[in-house]
Formats: sequence, structure tokens, C-alpha cells
Amino acid sequence: MSSPVVTVGRPARPRAVVGLVAALLLALAVTACTSGGDTDGDEAVTGSSDEGSSEFPARDARRPTIRLGVTDWTGARINVAIAELLIERRLGYPVEAVPVLDMAPMLRDLESGELDAVLELWPSGLIESERKAIDDGPFVDLGPLGVEGKVGWWVPRYVVDGELGVRSWEDLGDPDVVAALAVPSGGDRGRFLGTDPSYEQYDEELIEALELPYDVDYSGSDAATEAEVAAATAAGRPILLYWWTPTALVARHDLVNVALPPRTDECLAERAAGGPTRCDYPVDRLFKLGSPALADKAPDVEGFLRAFRLDTDDQLDLIDAVENEGRAVGEAAGAWVDANGDRWSAWLP
Repeated sequence: MSSPVVTVGRPARPRAVVGLVAALLLALAVTACTSGGDTDGDEAVTGSSDEGSSEFPARDARRPTIRLGVTDWTGARINVAIAELLIERRLGYPVEAVPVLDMAPMLRDLESGELDAVLELWPSGLIESERKAIDDGPFVDLGPLGVEGKVGWWVPRYVVDGELGVRSWEDLGDPDVVAALAVPSGGDRGRFLGTDPSYEQYDEELIEALELPYDVDYSGSDAATEAEVAAATAAGRPILLYWWTPTALVARHDLVNVALPPRTDECLAERAAGGPTRCDYPVDRLFKLGSPALADKAPDVEGFLRAFRLDTDDQLDLIDAVENEGRAVGEAAGAWVDANGDRWSAWLP
């Protein structure tokens, strides 16, 4: 799940400029995950002897190539791998997975038809200008992906079920909880583990507004946060952090989302008026975005992508298979397709 480069339409969104080396590394990683370099999933779905049969139409080079944008996290790569298998083997179109590194060129390529669709965007990962560009542009809303994402505050389950009993933000004010979450050197304030300080987050503001005695300590990266969580859970030590789901880290270490004040109209109005943020991060209903040219280029593919749905449990299981069990993206995608024919058959025209 970790990403060393700019991510697109995802809650944790670094603003650093992506260098050429990072772009080349991402392109190589995407190719390995979703193209000929990773054939296990493709063979699992089709079998080499089936290609060209009435059930599995041969990919036709005369048909236009469908270009699907793939962003740099496991869930998005899995979406594209599943769609690629079905578009190629059930609809007969060649598919190219195109690395997407930043929002502006992605929108430009969607508008021009250089890119046909992106299958996972996080509303909370969009800044205002990007939301406006999507709302005002010619893009095609391909509907919800079906996955719900959630950014927020997380603790290991033993912090919830054990003596500390942390279930909501109010429990975090208990002096015993603060002491348990304090830095090893002691002190009267607890430690809240942030990730990259350039991410879209408002934990410092929320902590101040809720008058909680915590200081945000930024790890600096996803990988550094993951390492800290691994060390803490191995030792059974309490930890409180900023993170999100669906991710492998949540499954691997059985993290639980701490309840924050609900997102009421009053809270949102106060924030919109420039006041402090006192309420939870939103639930993200991930969505798909298409090119205005796709309906003319391949109407059956556009219909398929509109119907394409994965739910949150699907993604959690698939991410777990890739990141925790070490399975290849294509292998995990192929296994899902093999096991869910009743679902994906309804997506086909």
C-alpha cells in the first residue's frame, strides 16, 4: 500500500514533485503487475486453450486499445487487473494499464481520449480545484466503485478490548490512556502518530478543538508508519495513529477505527465558515471516471465499466492476499474472477 510518489484522488496525498526515476520505477511496477509479466491470473481465468473460443473471444488487434489509468496503490492495481482480464477475455479488446502519477495530466488525458477510464478515485483526496475541474469538465461519471474508504484515527484491537478500553475520542482524554500513549521519555501529553505531513489531514486542528492532550509526531512516510505499527503490535504496546482503510495494514495488525465526533451539519457549517474542525473524516465512496470519447470508441466497454463493482470486503481480501500473503496482483485478480462468475457476468453487455 505504501507509495513513494504522488498519488491521485486518494486521501493520503503527498505534494512532492515526481522525478523521472520514480515515474520509470512505477511504470515498471505497473507493467509487472498488470501485463504480460504477470500471467498467473490471466491463465487462471482463461486457460491458453480457450482463447478464440466463443466463450473467450480472441483479443482483436483491429479493435481499439482500452487504456485504463492505474494509480500507485494495491487496491487500484487490483481493480485494473480484474477489469483487464474481463475486457480482454470477455469483450475482446486489448487493454493497456497506464501509470497515473498526478491529477492534472490524468484529467487532460481523459478529456482528450488518450486515457479511457480511471477506476478508483477518493473524493477526500481531491482538492477544491480538482473537484471543480471534474464537476465542470466533460468527463463521464461511471458511477461508484462500490468500495467505501475511511480515513481516521486507529488503534490496535487490544487497545479497544483491553484495560485501556479506547472506543471513542472521549476515552483518549483519560489520564491513564494519555500516559500509556505518551512518548517513552514520559511527559504529560500523549503521542499521535502522523504519516507524511504533506498529506490531506487535519489531526492537529482536531486535537486542539477537542482539547485532547496529544502532540502529532509525523513519521514522514507510509513505510515509516507501517514499521512503527509493526513494532508496537509485536510488543503489545499501545499506539494511536492516522491511517485509512481498505489497506493491508488494517488487516495485518487488526486496527480499529476510533470514533470521532460525527459530521453533523453544524460541524460542517462551522468548518466552512473558517472555524475549527471538530468532526470526523468523511466516509469516502470511491468512484470511477471515464473519457467522453469512450462511448463512441467502445460502447460495450463503457457499459461494462459502469456496471463494474467491487465492495469493501472484496478489496480488503484482495489487498490482504497481495500484501500479506505475497500473491501477485494478477494471480489474486484471476482467483477472484474464477470464484465470482455470477457477479461479473452481470457486468457484461
